[in-house]
Amino acid sequence: MKDDLEIYIRQCMQNDRAGQLKIYQLFSPVLYGICLKYMKNEDDAKDVFQEAFVIAYQKINQYKFEGSFEGWLKRIFINKLIETLNKKKKESFFLDVFDPDTDYVAEEELEIMPVEQEKLLEYIRDLPDQYRMVFNLYVFEKMKHKEISELLNISEGTSKSNLNRAKRILQKRILSIKNFKIA
Repeated sequence: MKDDLEIYIRQCMQNDRAGQLKIYQLFSPVLYGICLKYMKNEDDAKDVFQEAFVIAYQKINQYKFEGSFEGWLKRIFINKLIETLNKKKKESFFLDVFDPDTDYVAEEELEIMPVEQEKLLEYIRDLPDQYRMVFNLYVFEKMKHKEISELLNISEGTSKSNLNRAKRILQKRILSIKNFKIA
């Protein structure tokens, strides 16, 4: 697989359609899933997905065969998602309103109950953009708050605050559904 992937990447570097198709087939399920997590609706997710793949093909010659190719692709997609969300906002995408006395909550204090994957994805999509972005980067991309703050140009405190607020919103939504089903 690794040898084949290198062949496909090199084909892409030569603008070979067969190589581009193979890369698309290998990575599109994961990358489209990322787009769905960040965007509020499928149409926007599809637009970003398509645009990000075009960017990836245009920048493929910048890949140095060091580290994970999938990670390199994900970074392009995440950057395009952030750019798209920023363009959708007229005002600043993130408000740096972290209050260390009231906003930071230890992560173990926020338990999220199990819920069906489709429902959880729906709840995540419903989060305000800034909370959804930080939540996805932290939970799904396994980024640290320092990395998130640098990527989004916010403070680490704002990143932590947005993550905790997102978790609280999700927790309330999940608990309200669980209570509704129990009642």
